[in-house]
Amino acid sequence: MNILKLVKSSNTKEKIQLNNDNFLFGKDETLQPKFAKIFGLNFSVNIYYLRINSPELNLKKNCINIHLPISYRKKDNQELVNIILLKMYTKIAENEIENIMEKARHEFGFAPEDYEIKKISGSLATCNKDLQSICINPYIVRYSREVIEYIIFHEFCHLKFKNHTKSFYNMLKKYKPNYEMFAKQIANLKY
Repeated sequence: MNILKLVKSSNTKEKIQLNNDNFLFGKDETLQPKFAKIFGLNFSVNIYYLRINSPELNLKKNCINIHLPISYRKKDNQELVNIILLKMYTKIAENEIENIMEKARHEFGFAPEDYEIKKISGSLATCNKDLQSICINPYIVRYSREVIEYIIFHEFCHLKFKNHTKSFYNMLKKYKPNYEMFAKQIANLKY
């Protein structure tokens, strides 16, 4: 399943398609979150118990449907739901970030030695100028593509300038003339 195609899919109404082997046993209203963002758009999160062997995630136009085996129904599944959503964000980030990194490489004329996508506590992205590497939090895909691109370009500028100096902002402005607009949108976030 291509998650990105599903995120971009047309306006189809949510349908839970079940064959005779997958009987719907009910929706769990106790687990969080009820909503999640992907590329700045709100998706409702629905958790269903089905006659299946392992957890599944189906992404529809405006819904993230998590299907759990019926045998999980009487367990505390909050941590499992969090892990499933993190895996979803990571998969989306792997696809999306590669495209933005390639665009940045082309525009800047240089690239980090390495970059990785991993959960970072308290930050959406970090740059290690000494190692010439960038680390990106998969939760970055909660924000619009424009904001994601801005953050990646910001980190590319850190490959040349460790601190937020005038030279840093001059470089950022060269590649993102409207960077201040994006910076205001995420002013309370660390990156």
